[in-house]
This record gives sequence, structure tokens and C-alpha cells, in this order.
Amino acid sequence: MSQAEIVTIRCLTDNYAYLLRANGRTALFDAPESGPILAMLKERGWQLEQIFLTHHHDDHIGGVAALVSETGAQLIGAAADAHRLPDLDIAVEPGGSCEAAGLTAHVLDVSGHTVGHVAFHVPDANAAFTGDSLMALGCGRLFEGDPAMMWESLQRVNALPGDTLICSGHDYCASNGAFALSVDENNDALRRRIEETAASERPCAPATLDEERRTNPFLRASELAAGRDAASPAEAFATLRRMKDSF
Repeated sequence: MSQAEIVTIRCLTDNYAYLLRANGRTALFDAPESGPILAMLKERGWQLEQIFLTHHHDDHIGGVAALVSETGAQLIGAAADAHRLPDLDIAVEPGGSCEAAGLTAHVLDVSGHTVGHVAFHVPDANAAFTGDSLMALGCGRLFEGDPAMMWESLQRVNALPGDTLICSGHDYCASNGAFALSVDENNDALRRRIEETAASERPCAPATLDEERRTNPFLRASELAAGRDAASPAEAFATLRRMKDSF
């Protein structure tokens, strides 16, 4: 097996897409738009074989038609979301697995932002492609699910090894960081991460799960629950999510 390589591609105004290269093969995770992705494939001399979709929102599937037309790539997504995704070649189920660039990808249910949202954990690439579930310094807004659903989803991701790269769907780092500081102002690791991100032109994702555990308020609900009248970490998460929605 060849060493896996992950390339982060900025798309639209604040989206990220990811190319996974291994075994001489190339897979894409989410397709916000085709132009930057095709440009990166051309620059690298790679042929796209697979497109994995985390959920149905337009800013994650908008480039699918052009990419499939240009490359003939196979389309993979959640069976539960198939009715509102582009026509899938392979429909996957949470708890199952599939092949991505010759590596095994485990499918996780991360419903909350939407119902039927999935993440793909690729252990041999040391990465999880989480879309709008667990995100850099935050988590997705709850458009379809409820706080309990999203909390359970975050715990599934949080159970992965700490050195797993969390490849999330957006660069919301400035706003997420500002909110995180407002509820976790004494967190030195958080402050350093925000400062380093602001000083760098590099994408703020991926970051390791351990880094998210240290700095992401939505994974730190247990620690931040004190003084917030929360009877459980899940209730603390719900409070934090409501606070973020109005921040």
C-alpha cells in the first residue's frame, strides 16, 4: 500500500473539499464546485475515480455533475440521503464500510446538521472526512436534527484515535474561534490555535482530533458545563449550540 496523501482545496467562499491519494488512485470528499477541484487534479496529474458525499446541501454537491461529466468518477453517498443526492453508484449505510482510493473507509452516522449526514473514517489515511458535523473549532448548525442527535454524532467522531485528522467542510475558524473564546476564555491552547491560524495562510482544517478536544467547545461540553445549569454534557452541548446560534 502506498502512503496516503490528503490535499485540502478551498472552494466557493468558505468551503473545503479534500482529495485522498493512495495506491495510485484518487478519491474526492465533497464537491462544492468543480473548478478548483479540476484545477488541482490537473496540477497533480491525477485522475479522479471516486466522489464521496457527506450530505445533500448544495455547497457540498454543487460540483458533482461537472466532475462526473469530466472524469467519469463513481459517486458514493448515504442510502438514507439518496433521494436528495445526485444519482449514486454506491449507497452506503452507517456501520458499514466501503473502499476509498484502495483503502477501507468506515461510514459513521453523524446526523444533526442534517438527518442522514455521514462521515467517512479512513484509518490507513489517519483521517475522518466529517463534512458539517464536527468542524474546526465548532460543529454544524442544526438544520434538521436536534441537540441530542448531534451530541451522539459528535461522540462517535470523538471515539476515534486522537491523532485522526478531522477534515471538515468549512473555514469558519474566525467566527468559531471568537465564540469559543467567549465561553472558554482561560483556555491557553485555544488562544494559541486562534493566533496561529490568524497568522497563517494555510487552511485551518484538517486538525487532529486531539487538537479539537483541547480547543473545540462542543467537544468540551463536560468541562464547560459548570455554572451553566446543565444536568448533563448533552444538555451543556445544547446550551452552547443555542448560544452559538445567536452569537
